[in-house]
Amino acid sequence: MKFSAVSLAALAILLVSLLSVGQEAATSASELRQGVESYKSSRYEDAARHFQKAVDLDGSNVNAHLYLATTYASQYIPGVETPDNIHLAEKAIEQYSHLLDSDAVKNSRLNSAKGIAYLYLNMKKFEDSKHYYQLASGIDPEDPEPYYSLGVIDWTQCYVPRMEARAKMGLRPEENLNGKDPEQKKVCDELRVKNMPTVEHGIESFNRAIQLRPDYDDAMAYINLMYREKADLECADPAAREQDLKTADDWVDKTLAVKKAKAEKTSAPTGPSPQ
Repeated sequence: MKFSAVSLAALAILLVSLLSVGQEAATSASELRQGVESYKSSRYEDAARHFQKAVDLDGSNVNAHLYLATTYASQYIPGVETPDNIHLAEKAIEQYSHLLDSDAVKNSRLNSAKGIAYLYLNMKKFEDSKHYYQLASGIDPEDPEPYYSLGVIDWTQCYVPRMEARAKMGLRPEENLNGKDPEQKKVCDELRVKNMPTVEHGIESFNRAIQLRPDYDDAMAYINLMYREKADLECADPAAREQDLKTADDWVDKTLAVKKAKAEKTSAPTGPSPQ
């Protein structure tokens, strides 16, 4: 079979294209490896540069996007409101979002959703954080961590306004809102309407986390706190308040028991018994 000059030219172009694709993929992989080495050495700016190059050379490189996001997130300092610091969080969210919008494998999408949620949590953008933790729980309903984090956000959103309201009335930390005092009852009724649905959602979230991880002592510690939030809203029902406080105390006991069991397991000898 004879090839025309045009066919030979087309074949040459095709071969060059195939070689370029192979070289590009190899270069992307090389940049990824260099980025990993830089990240391990805590040279985050170098790591970000290599990971960005890997992304530029091969936009389908899932690990490059994930590592680039993680590198930016590692440099973000929670609570620091400078433009440069916030920009790091935004760049991390951009890379995580790319994976959420792609056909990446389940674990990559799960880690991306949790990564975005964690950044928004530290930026105090609680509703945005909730959205992505809920998204994460939808990706993997058997992962207890998003439920725990949702509960923590719920507790924060209840605790802060309640303490601000108490401070305005000059209440000491150990004092409960008094349902017989007209001013305190008014405040309590307002807080109950505002906070009780969030309290109940938080308790549900912590219970789900503990159901999935029975020794989740952090979730147990927080569910104790959430029941104390609930108790402080029971201004008109002293019996309900006492029951909530008892439940909170029960969770304290469970938390201590789990921590003790973990400590004993960690300290237990793992080698053969001496003869």
